[in-house]
Amino acid sequence: MAQADTDGVTDKRPLSPHLTIYKPMLTMMMSIAHRISGVALYLGAFLLALYLLGLAFGPGAFGAVSWIANGFIGHVIVLGFSWALFHHLLGGVRHALWDRGLYMDPKGRELLAQATLGGGIVLTLLTWILSTLAN
Repeated sequence: MAQADTDGVTDKRPLSPHLTIYKPMLTMMMSIAHRISGVALYLGAFLLALYLLGLAFGPGAFGAVSWIANGFIGHVIVLGFSWALFHHLLGGVRHALWDRGLYMDPKGRELLAQATLGGGIVLTLLTWILSTLAN
């Protein structure tokens, strides 16, 4: 069983810094966005599975799920899912480069964070523009 600290050593140890102490940086925000996009991909995959189940169960079930997917809310969800997919992909590339010791200097880290942010937006817009032109 653990003993209580009777000599006061625990009171003298420094506390771990919190998010309120750190100045927000782009690399920090991209790390947070990478985690959020990972959660969004799980939710999007679940919604995609529901859509495909509706397709598999026949015209009645597909009609129930397709009106959501073909409406405004469905388009917003698919847009968010496509951004999350590209952002998470580019975040993984950024971390793979860091794992190899590349772009670890402050300028390199900032460059990769900007490329992740801009690349996710550009690839999402490009996908939506090309899919609109294909229809």
